[in-house]
Amino acid sequence: MTTELLSDEQIATALQDLPDWTRSGDEISRTVQAESFPAAIALVDRVAEAAERAGHHPDIDIRWRTVTFTLSTHSAGGLTGRDIDLARQIDELAR
Repeated sequence: MTTELLSDEQIATALQDLPDWTRSGDEISRTVQAESFPAAIALVDRVAEAAERAGHHPDIDIRWRTVTFTLSTHSAGGLTGRDIDLARQIDELAR
């Protein structure tokens, strides 16, 4: 996907397929409750590998078993297709 900013309509459409993600301004976020702290860290490791392959990195907040992923393309100043693509990958990894 490109790094062109998505319109509000494009973001809303994309989020229909990403029901666990919420938008706040120029970011989308999802929180995952893992079974244990080691499981939370393992998820973060899997997401880190996917992010490295994509060359696009989420902000990650870890609180014991709770992991929050936040996506925005800072260099573009908002949400792009790269954020939507990585959100889909995170959803797959969090299953």
